[in-house]
Amino acid sequence: MIKTLFRPALLCFTTGLYLSLIPPVSAEDPLIPSPPEIAADAWVLMSYQSGQVIAGSNEHKAHAPASLVKIMTSYVVGTELKAGHIHDDDKVVISENAWSQKFPGSSVMFIKVGDEVSVDDLNHGVIISSGNDATVALAEHVAGHTSAFIEMMNRQAENLGMNNTYFANPHGLDNDQQATTAYDMALLTRAFIRDLPEMYELFKIKSFTFNNIKQGNRNPLLWDTSLNADGVKTGYTKDAGYSLVSSASQGDFRLIAVVLGTENVNARRNESKKLLTWGFRFYQDLKPDFDNNTLKKAKVWYGSPSNVQVEVGDGGVLTVPRRQRKSLEHKVFYNSNLEAPVTKGQQVGKVEWYLDKHLLTVQPILAAETSEKAPWYKSMIDTVWRPIGRWFSDQDWDPRTDKAIAETTQ
Repeated sequence: MIKTLFRPALLCFTTGLYLSLIPPVSAEDPLIPSPPEIAADAWVLMSYQSGQVIAGSNEHKAHAPASLVKIMTSYVVGTELKAGHIHDDDKVVISENAWSQKFPGSSVMFIKVGDEVSVDDLNHGVIISSGNDATVALAEHVAGHTSAFIEMMNRQAENLGMNNTYFANPHGLDNDQQATTAYDMALLTRAFIRDLPEMYELFKIKSFTFNNIKQGNRNPLLWDTSLNADGVKTGYTKDAGYSLVSSASQGDFRLIAVVLGTENVNARRNESKKLLTWGFRFYQDLKPDFDNNTLKKAKVWYGSPSNVQVEVGDGGVLTVPRRQRKSLEHKVFYNSNLEAPVTKGQQVGKVEWYLDKHLLTVQPILAAETSEKAPWYKSMIDTVWRPIGRWFSDQDWDPRTDKAIAETTQ
């Protein structure tokens, strides 16, 4: 079943995750350019800036990830590098577990037992050469042993809202317990580009030479001159089929495409290109401007300050059909029961965006500053005015109601 973002959506309110649940689009809707037919078991197209799903099919269906697992392996390594827990020039002594001959018939970096290899070289070996041996070497260096590293991978998946993903190894060889989804892989890729932009640059390198052995990047879109693709990762096993996570940009507009379970290497290339080309042709990111009367401060009961500045999540960026900006309408809602303390980044409301009466997407309104609990003598007036204020609230938002609605539809 193919879905696009231009139908009624429900906001799933969880910690840091806002997930649109979107019914199938009608072929009679003239505003929506139909997505291409994609020959894959599951696929999704997401805007990087807004995080909106433009179109997808079976995007939440469990699927064997194959080497797409290595995106998370590299993300964990990258976060440890960023935190200063490990360093690019660290020398890693290769164990027997990480020996290339332990992975016959699969992609390897050709490292040997007892070799001393830098973290930087191993990162290149994972991202460019897709080396299964390099993933184990890095896992052991970061966490001491692979089991502990896998725990770190699954913890990061949970933090990123990858609710239908579980990792059982750092390299992606088939394991009955290991699964992911097209949507979760798009979420991970978005986080990688946002959180680790310098390390993400490695994904566009076309070849890597180690021990005088040159290996090419398996992502065919890097050689496609009609796309400005700069990542991300291919995957193949017997259980998974041929998969590709890709990302490309036109100016400031970046798209992330995921196709899982295509029939061969040509199909994963062609279907990914089809999806990216269609997205760039028919959609755009934009950032609507709000005046102070529309996006006003949020009232915080018993707080100091009693009103806090707000901002729209994901930078306020929307992804919409081209030439449809004038058809956009919005409604703003605030939580009238917001009590101190309120932390910066906490959701205090939402903006509903409509395109020709259809709910397009829902964006969170976040506190842009902190409000501490005020001393009792400063908050006494709120005790009097709070019940009265509720009578005049015609745009009230209750996170508990949003959560309850979303849970009944999952």
